[in-house]
Amino acid sequence: MFYSIKELVEQADLDYQGNVAELMIATEYELTGRERDEVLRLMHRNLEVMKASVLLGLDESKSRSGLTGGDAAKLDRYIQSGKALSDHTVLTAAKNAIAVNEHNAKMGLVCATPTAGSAGCLPAVITSAIEKLGLSEEEQLNFLLAAGAFGLVIANNASISGAEGGCQAEVGSASAMSAAALVLAAGGSPFQASQAICFVIKNMLGLICDPVAGLVEVPCVKRNAMGASYAFIAADMALAGIESKIPVDEVIDAMYQVGSSLPTAFRETAEGGLATTPTGRRLSKEIFGE
Repeated sequence: MFYSIKELVEQADLDYQGNVAELMIATEYELTGRERDEVLRLMHRNLEVMKASVLLGLDESKSRSGLTGGDAAKLDRYIQSGKALSDHTVLTAAKNAIAVNEHNAKMGLVCATPTAGSAGCLPAVITSAIEKLGLSEEEQLNFLLAAGAFGLVIANNASISGAEGGCQAEVGSASAMSAAALVLAAGGSPFQASQAICFVIKNMLGLICDPVAGLVEVPCVKRNAMGASYAFIAADMALAGIESKIPVDEVIDAMYQVGSSLPTAFRETAEGGLATTPTGRRLSKEIFGE
């Protein structure tokens, strides 16, 4: 069992030849008693749900509130036009993240990774990584297991709850988990994966949770797209050998401190930020009445 990213990296290197996924399987057995085959079977089911949510989210129907829907399809058409300014892999990840969260807003089945509000990041990153890196099914499962290992530390030492720590705790955590797993999938080391976590979280510190009308739609859907994009940039920085001046566990501690200091208006209450703009209030009244 590991209680910090430093311990995770050390144990993976010392006992598992750098294989974080194998460390996570052993940890899962220690925590739940689940055998290896059961862990892999459950993770395979998660993977299936993630892939399906990407595809199903590309339809152009609206959510029940009418706030979201159709943007993933718009971005898909834009990518296919060949006019995009951004890298294809990163932009595809952004599109896939929007798709998953639009699917979630329509009450579709998603895999909360780590929450429903941040469910787009990891599926978006892994599906783009499959295309970019040609990941086998085993490598795809390892990707998810590794993401879970890093996410476990973040959840235990900071938060993955928007109501507790703001959106930095939801999309920030999801993006950081995705970045770390992406580094490993690309052949990087556990230490480099830890650095990718630093880059994501440091640049999402203080991100508030301010859902318009209290729904997990605006700005949540597009924040997932940006989180998926962050994961790729952070992974590339880490793979390039760039290191954080602040150790990863201190970054996670800072995330907890910042989240604890956020006013309640910025912690999923819809009492601040975009939710209380004139348009945000108007939309809320249109959906729920006075």
